[in-house]
Amino acid sequence: MTTYVAFLRAINVGGHAVVKMTVLRDAFTAAGCKDARTLIASGNVLFDSPGPAAGIGALERRIRAELGQLFDVPPGLFIRTVREVARLVQANPFRRYAGKPRLALYVAFLSRKPRQIPRLPLRSVPEALDVISVKGREAFIVSGRKKNGLYGFPNLFIEKQFDVTATCRNWKTVHKIAGMLAT
Repeated sequence: MTTYVAFLRAINVGGHAVVKMTVLRDAFTAAGCKDARTLIASGNVLFDSPGPAAGIGALERRIRAELGQLFDVPPGLFIRTVREVARLVQANPFRRYAGKPRLALYVAFLSRKPRQIPRLPLRSVPEALDVISVKGREAFIVSGRKKNGLYGFPNLFIEKQFDVTATCRNWKTVHKIAGMLAT
């Protein structure tokens, strides 16, 4: 068995694609996943399944089919192994930003590796974002506060700049997930 993390895009955000976590866990169980559990109501599902030899593509299709029964439009689905998430945390791409106040740190999970990566850091002034690094299927973003006092949210910027579908998680959330996986 391999432990995976599924990051779902745009569920339980602003009243969009609202689903109870118990229902979401049940959908993953119906797709053949074992020990499905969630973290935060924003679509982070940890689960066990036979390893890649059994076919990650088949697993994704089963999960997408179950999600299709819950939502009018199925959310984006980004699956990573426990090892991939642990490596992200161990690499600590935000090391030089640690302890700096008034910054939000994000990981964008990408549907595939970008075909081209623009020169970094890549900046969005209106969103107060800097993409500082891209490694494989993840992009790492630092956000300051915008003029309205809110932090910029990188998802649409990342999708446009890299021509991929993405979902973003706060670095603190990624750490929590890694902590759950370690136990």
